Amino acid sequence: MVRRRKRPLDEVSFQITPMIDMTFLLLIFFMVTQTITQQERNAPVKLPVALSAVAPERTERDVINIDGEGNYYIGDKMATKDEVLAHLRVKFEDFPPLQIYLRADKNTPTKKIREFVDMATEVGAIDLIFGVYGN
Repeated sequence: MVRRRKRPLDEVSFQITPMIDMTFLLLIFFMVTQTITQQERNAPVKLPVALSAVAPERTERDVINIDGEGNYYIGDKMATKDEVLAHLRVKFEDFPPLQIYLRADKNTPTKKIREFVDMATEVGAIDLIFGVYGN
């Protein structure tokens, strides 16, 4: 009778390299998205203070800024009224329903804010949030 030797089972090891790769990819992703988010708020806008300010539930919105002189900004780039209207139309076609976060300076003329609200209504915006600082 011939006896066979048992082979030792190969040790199962945990592969850490793919986990490290995934961690670095996530880190890069969040660094890039944070930079984009900060650029949307780099326009020269001093928000007004509101006593009853409440943070919105959803923050994935298109950001439009209006400075104290009434100039429009898409993100941190200055734009004309026609460019803003075209931008909103494209956004509405690509990502309906259109939800907008308007950051208007505390010295922005009311006429400019009304003009923007009319543009947003024209393209079919369903939700418009005004940016303010809470007290």
